Amino acid sequence: MNNHHIFAMPFAKVYRLYVQKAERKNRTKEEVDQVICWLTGYDRAGLKQQIEEENDFETFFAQAPAIHPNSSLIKGVVCGVRVEEVEDPLMQKIRYLDKLIDELAKGKNMEKILR
Repeated sequence: MNNHHIFAMPFAKVYRLYVQKAERKNRTKEEVDQVICWLTGYDRAGLKQQIEEENDFETFFAQAPAIHPNSSLIKGVVCGVRVEEVEDPLMQKIRYLDKLIDELAKGKNMEKILR
């Protein structure tokens, strides 16, 4: 599966879509930020900088301070793919993030999202 086009996609573009998805389901931008910061180790200032610099997904994850050690507990299907079975490490991180945003939009409690 050739996913390099996703790796080159600006994170800021997808971030806006994450926020829109959450807000449509009565969740907040702050909750989206909390989920992203939990997964990546960015603080709010670091996340804001990544968005302002319009870094691509590859750079966004390469510069992430620390992927949360519990990220391996993220399981399930997103975009028809089991996130725990994704072989490419970068694609798996992207799918982890997609899955967390899906859980947020579906109304899951934050304590359960942030394993």
